[in-house]
Amino acid sequence: MYRKQQGFTLVEIAIVLVIIGLLLGGVLKGQELINSAKIKNIANDLNGITAAVYTYQDRYKALPGDDLDATTKARWSAVPTPGGNQNGKIDILAGTAGCAFNSNAATDECVTFWMDLRAAGLIGGDPASAVLPQNAVGGIMGVQNNAGLSTTTSYIAGLVVCTSNLDGKIAGAIDAQFDDGKPNKGNILGFEQAGSVTPGSAQPTAGDTSLLLAYSESDTSKLYTVCKKQ
Repeated sequence: MYRKQQGFTLVEIAIVLVIIGLLLGGVLKGQELINSAKIKNIANDLNGITAAVYTYQDRYKALPGDDLDATTKARWSAVPTPGGNQNGKIDILAGTAGCAFNSNAATDECVTFWMDLRAAGLIGGDPASAVLPQNAVGGIMGVQNNAGLSTTTSYIAGLVVCTSNLDGKIAGAIDAQFDDGKPNKGNILGFEQAGSVTPGSAQPTAGDTSLLLAYSESDTSKLYTVCKKQ
């Protein structure tokens, strides 16, 4: 005698659907918590660098990286930190204003900037290392003089700190937290990257910030660098 096979009851199906819904909700909530933690971490990095720069200037009367006395007065005798040219801005190579993320040369002020802050104990890391610091999403942080276009709506004059490899959601949140959420104006400028940035790669900034009117959250293939005025 064959026993008639029974299917799932409506109650059993409902229970399974509820369990699946709870699992999906937990995964999505967990992902949101991870994103929130990354945003908070990157924001804290930017705030921390600002505080470290002000503290350094108050203590040594010079901009980190541009500090001529860092070496000439043997302030840190055990750490061969190169000295700057004391011209009040961050230079790269032979006095050229600006900097690039692909610099690992200990003679560039955009690199000695981090070395001076490390030697002063204002940020963590090896003072003798010329490697640029990383952020919470595997991108790198860089410092330079001026950013963006020479226009009133998309240009930052003076010292800026940039952080890379941000997706649209994180970049937009950082911009909104510090500024107006718009990548083409204000004290935060956003640049679309050509690809992921790693130490030693090319500078991840687009040529025209006026074309970047918003951060895309739906296109997860796009990455951004944001630069904050110090």
